[in-house]
Amino acid sequence: MAEPWRDRARRAVEWNWRLRSVGDPRPHYVICGKDALAYYVARAMLESELPVGGARVTVVVPERYRSNGPDVAGLRGVRVVRSDRLDVAAFEAAGLAGATGLALLHQDDVGNLHAALCAQAVDQRVRQVLRMFNGTLADGVRKLLKAPVEVLSDAEMAAPAFVAAALNEVDPSSFQHRDKTLRVARRADVRPQDVVCALAHLTEAQGVELLPAEQAGADLVLAEATGQPPGTEVAARRLVRARRRRRPVTVVVGAVRGFATRKIGIAVMVVLALIAVLGALISRAEDVSPVEALYLTLVTTLSGADPDTTKAADAQIMQVVLNLAGLALIPLITAVVVDGIVNARLALHTGRLQPARAGHVVVIGLGNVGTRVMAQLREYDVEVVAIDKDPEPRGAALARQLEVPLIVGDAALPETLAAASVADCQALVVASTDDVANLEAALAARDLRADLRVVLRLFDGDFAERVEETFALGVSRSVSYLAAPAFIGALTERAVITTIPVDRHALPVAEVPVAAGSELDGRPLDVVNRDGQVRLIARTPAGGARTIWWKDLDPRQVIFAGDRLTVVARRRGLDWLTRQCAPPAHPVQVPRPGGSVHGGLPTPAAASPPVPGQTGSEIAASAPGAAYPAPYVEGASMTTSGGLPREETSQHDRTGEVS
Repeated sequence: MAEPWRDRARRAVEWNWRLRSVGDPRPHYVICGKDALAYYVARAMLESELPVGGARVTVVVPERYRSNGPDVAGLRGVRVVRSDRLDVAAFEAAGLAGATGLALLHQDDVGNLHAALCAQAVDQRVRQVLRMFNGTLADGVRKLLKAPVEVLSDAEMAAPAFVAAALNEVDPSSFQHRDKTLRVARRADVRPQDVVCALAHLTEAQGVELLPAEQAGADLVLAEATGQPPGTEVAARRLVRARRRRRPVTVVVGAVRGFATRKIGIAVMVVLALIAVLGALISRAEDVSPVEALYLTLVTTLSGADPDTTKAADAQIMQVVLNLAGLALIPLITAVVVDGIVNARLALHTGRLQPARAGHVVVIGLGNVGTRVMAQLREYDVEVVAIDKDPEPRGAALARQLEVPLIVGDAALPETLAAASVADCQALVVASTDDVANLEAALAARDLRADLRVVLRLFDGDFAERVEETFALGVSRSVSYLAAPAFIGALTERAVITTIPVDRHALPVAEVPVAAGSELDGRPLDVVNRDGQVRLIARTPAGGARTIWWKDLDPRQVIFAGDRLTVVARRRGLDWLTRQCAPPAHPVQVPRPGGSVHGGLPTPAAASPPVPGQTGSEIAASAPGAAYPAPYVEGASMTTSGGLPREETSQHDRTGEVS
């Protein structure tokens, strides 16, 4: 039964009074989305220690939706607004006016554009971060919106990691900053003088150690790009050369095998064998040359021969059998032709009429990510076969343009995988938007070939890690987990240059300005580097002077106000560095659990300033209530469809780090 309108009005008045009475000084972020990317961004904003006391986060989700992965509405500490439409009313209910940032993370590009225009009508100064796939539309959005806007594509950021895993190489991440072009590579593939810093040390016992203290022993490094091509390009060239060296006889036999059904092929082979045997016997009985025997056999088989009663009995019997074989051969040839034509016409619609292939890459799911993966593989001239349930998926037009065959069908069925020659492919990339379907396809492919390299897309990062360890299905990746740091950096207005995926982690590369009077103002450069958290790679002095890169950095050099520090860091390390470079702030009273209660709401004591040299975890532990960065009302939820807002309470609690 619907709630009486008097009760709804009373609850709305109480809610607005509580909002006005607090005057919460913390930054407010509004996140619109329902998938794993919205979850990781919201969780990171709650855990962020950049402002004193954390941030307030409001999440706008549809009234009813199925969570494919972690549930953003179940996060402890978020205010939930339920609305099936992102319009002005929904943004007003979410308190967008005066907010610090807005993240529009829905999948629909047009829907995100409409939501951005509605948000601009509510507040033209709020910073907007949009998730879009269409690059042309993204460029238009940047010009149309008056508000500060950043348009990002999670598929474009995550696709290189899938391509690298398919080619059994490291992620070919490269970026340009100032006057240098840097890329990710194995230490063995680059010269020692080109190594900028160590990114990861890969061990079977301890897994991945990010930004290790031991620089020389790291397996993965950030290096200056020279004339040497990256590992993924070398692997792709090797794969192309191997495909070109395939024996032509194998290709012809495979094409013939795929032309007709097996039963008709066996019948044709039996009749031809019988004709060959009889032709040999005729040549021996009549004592003629092989050429004359071939002529007599073909004429007798295909057109018959005049009866000759003077011939020997065995010759007459062979002549009769040859005539019967000829009568059987002609219908069989007709059946082969008809069967091939019918099968071709039936398979054209589904794409199942494919020649046998070897050494190619099969991509399942031509959505946002699958389309980007297909395009990058074709840029490397790698042969690709695509599979999708939808006859016209998002990447169908691009597949036709790139001459990539599209097989329409369920990837979990053996016949669909066989049509794509999965048993002979180089790798299988499963990139659809359904975790269950992806897992089924990966298991079905492993049944065809036990040693097949499978790159599996899963939405939940923890689930992806456990599936990779338990089922040994190859490499599992979470697109949202890889792309979340870039969206977080854009939302908080950090100068994030790029994000480097390392296994299931992501390392942002950022340029942080040093403010006057900050903790780092007047300190040596040596205090910036923190093992496992932050690694300094460049410093741009104040006044626009020439950038000093890692080769010429002296740890004893003093940091001055106005300098810009370029670092590779984990998310918590970047939080710490941003606080150290921020101008001094006066302590403020913010709502915190466990503090004194004023007006029915908790308020803490002033947060203590960070101690120089403390680690990120020590700073978090020293701050009052830092382990629970709750917003103004924990778990509050409002609904905008169906009348006045109503309040809910979430009982879920999820913690962790997106890094």
